[in-house]
Amino acid sequence: MNEPDITPDLIASHGLKPDEYERILDIIGREPTFTELGIFSAMWNEHCSYKSSKKWLRTLPTTGPQVICGPGENAGIVDIGDGQCVVFKMESHNHPSYIEPYQGAATGVGGILRDVFTMGARPIAAMNSLSFGEPDHHKTRQLVHGVVEGIGGYGNAFGVPTVGGELRFDAAYNGNCLVNAFAAGLADTDKIFYSAASGVGRPVVYLGAKTGRDGVGGATMASAEFDDSIEDKRPTVQVGDPFTEKRLMEATLELMATGAVISIQDMGAAGLTCSAVEMGDKGGLGVRLNLEAVPQREDGMTAYEMMLSESQERMLMVLEPSLEAEARAVFEKWDLDFAIVGETIAEDRFLIMHNNVVKADLPLAALSGTAPEYDRPWVETPAPDALDASSVPQIDPIDALRALISSPNYCSREWVYEQYDTMVMADTVRGPGLGAGLIRVHGTPKLLAFTSDVTPRYVQVNPEMGGKQAVAEAYRNLSALGAKPLASTDNLNFGNPEKPEIMGQLVSAIKGIGAAVEALDMPIVSGNVSLYNETDGSAILPTPTIGAVGLIAHEDEAIIGQARDGHVALMVGDTHGHLGQSALLAEVFNRIEGDAPPVDLEAERRNGGFIRANHSLIRACTDLSDGGLALAAFEMAEAAGVGVQLDEADTATLFGEDQARYLIACNFDQAEALMSEAGRAGVTVTSVGKFTGDTVRIGKSEAPLDGLSHLFRTSFADRFA
Repeated sequence: MNEPDITPDLIASHGLKPDEYERILDIIGREPTFTELGIFSAMWNEHCSYKSSKKWLRTLPTTGPQVICGPGENAGIVDIGDGQCVVFKMESHNHPSYIEPYQGAATGVGGILRDVFTMGARPIAAMNSLSFGEPDHHKTRQLVHGVVEGIGGYGNAFGVPTVGGELRFDAAYNGNCLVNAFAAGLADTDKIFYSAASGVGRPVVYLGAKTGRDGVGGATMASAEFDDSIEDKRPTVQVGDPFTEKRLMEATLELMATGAVISIQDMGAAGLTCSAVEMGDKGGLGVRLNLEAVPQREDGMTAYEMMLSESQERMLMVLEPSLEAEARAVFEKWDLDFAIVGETIAEDRFLIMHNNVVKADLPLAALSGTAPEYDRPWVETPAPDALDASSVPQIDPIDALRALISSPNYCSREWVYEQYDTMVMADTVRGPGLGAGLIRVHGTPKLLAFTSDVTPRYVQVNPEMGGKQAVAEAYRNLSALGAKPLASTDNLNFGNPEKPEIMGQLVSAIKGIGAAVEALDMPIVSGNVSLYNETDGSAILPTPTIGAVGLIAHEDEAIIGQARDGHVALMVGDTHGHLGQSALLAEVFNRIEGDAPPVDLEAERRNGGFIRANHSLIRACTDLSDGGLALAAFEMAEAAGVGVQLDEADTATLFGEDQARYLIACNFDQAEALMSEAGRAGVTVTSVGKFTGDTVRIGKSEAPLDGLSHLFRTSFADRFA
């Protein structure tokens, strides 16, 4: 096959700007081959090189005594004691999921699971954070069905429990949904595997499924805006096979136990190109690949296609030569491909051969180390006008509650998570639908808590405060279970960074996230940046999703009970009635006004610590966030099947979204003890009502619990089933 001429149009179609192409010419001193152009495109696109965000990502706190491995590897690793660690990461599959919802979401799950078991960890939990357009938009129903089925189809077949996540709808996502996938696994701290190659002349081994043409150019596509040619991009979406991935995991973990693995890397974005370059670059070595040895499932594949394919369920490994026979036997037993496709070399070269013809010969370190890095112009988001509190009328609280619990944004999502296997592996203590999920560390008394949080409307009007709030809410969701927050992973979803106002959102959100993870001791240990989430120039809401992990040292310290008849309702934290950007304004009054609620990080730390320190006095606990006290009290009552009475009738007090607050259910004597402890700790605790009967009564307004519960539990399915 004759390779095409390198033209300005071809360069542009590879996502490279003219000045970036000039940089390539300077580096290699000649015109690149077609395959070399593809390799540079893959390594220098936004998805792989973080060229617009690197400067700001470096400002994030990433270390701490609990951190074993921070950003830069396949996933982050945190110590949980007793020689064990948790390995976790969150990553986006936004563009593929909009183009081909089922496979886009399914392969997002597959990719994040590989990131975890590539490091020697067995996956124990998954979550997802999903953002869709307006419920009545013509594409939304199709996207919801495809994405949910894809997540369930892959995760269920692979055999990992989905224990949490979030789901939102907003017109800003009409042309660009977000699918953020999270996975966590367990490993022994002395059996962690990294990606840096070492040793000259060692075999480079291809593992797993065969290479096809699916996903060619996927990473470059993920670094571009959408337009009316979106359907043409369908071939760039990968196709997943969860049963192959399950075998790949078992084979990989078995292989690691043989001592044959020197280094190992998942073939994710940009496939063979990115995995080989990263392994060589981290080890200070070059790599030679012989592509005729690559297992292929399609005839006549070119070097360009093999280097850029994002076919799933594949790994690349540097092998201890003396153990080749043992390693090959493991993969043959699991009916997976095992092929020596190259070797490590001393020179700084990325040498690609195909049938004895040189297809690429590039300086390897330059592919990674000299990728463009931009300090893009940015402007701060203008400060929003303060909300005129007097403009928000008093409303019957039960009417307002009905509006919230029937909204797709705040009703029960059981129609979604009932399609996921939440109990496989038999260690799930708490599944989706209740703030944070909880998994038993098998064979120990320890529990791990997982949550995912962000409120995009806060970030839109006040990116720095919205970034802080995302971390703070994750901290509260973990603390409400009695879990000590350990660390975070971030998935930064934004529009086009070449627009100063969008870049300003990213910069300010990172500042807020950085301040919060520092104050709350939740360092960022892994993550992903997804930019260019725009269609025809219209950007998504800025959505910096925070995934967080917490540890409960002993199961007796977990707060996992339910409210019951006679329990006192206590609120921890101060209420000022902040209604700016609230769910009440958006869902009841159709108004998007005011500023995000302020986040007091000292109060967050103090109040969360108070909850954890007094876990023995608390029967049930939830944080207060969207919908304020009224929605939190209803959700706690509905989950327990018991009525609730709130004394307050003021709209702002009931539905305000002030931060650093929790709602507690406990016995009367425990309430007295908590009040005493709060006085000593300098924490505000107030009685706001009680759990009793079979009605929801707020002030003088009242409705049967069963009727509200039916509305809450059926509204989503009525719209989407």
